[in-house]
Amino acid sequence: MFLYGHRVNQLARLFMKRFNEDLVNTGLFSSQWGFILYLYEKGSSTQKELSEYLSIEPPTVTRTLARMEEAGWVIKEEGSDRRERKVRLSPRAYEQFSHWDQISDQLEIKALTSIDKADLEVFTRVLQHMKDNLQE
Repeated sequence: MFLYGHRVNQLARLFMKRFNEDLVNTGLFSSQWGFILYLYEKGSSTQKELSEYLSIEPPTVTRTLARMEEAGWVIKEEGSDRRERKVRLSPRAYEQFSHWDQISDQLEIKALTSIDKADLEVFTRVLQHMKDNLQE
């Protein structure tokens, strides 16, 4: 029996649980971190682009962005036509980004403790290969 997907899922759940514990006093949730990272790197995005990048259904993206807008982390703007909405980080989110990123980095350092660099390179390649296979 192959359990790789289950193991990846269990690791992701544990990672997000610990990340939420570390973020508890920041107002951000681990489920929002992917949105923050993408918008930080891209500057702005449509909801469709976020949905595709994060592999999340559009209604979930809409709900999450609504909560993030209420919290003051994102700003929604008109897109190229009436149906399209662009989203970008708010100035408040940019101010908090380095703090959130530091929390994320500290958790990742803890998770990677005592793991050889060569093993991490193989792990990264295998994860990417699995992702590519599933996206075909």
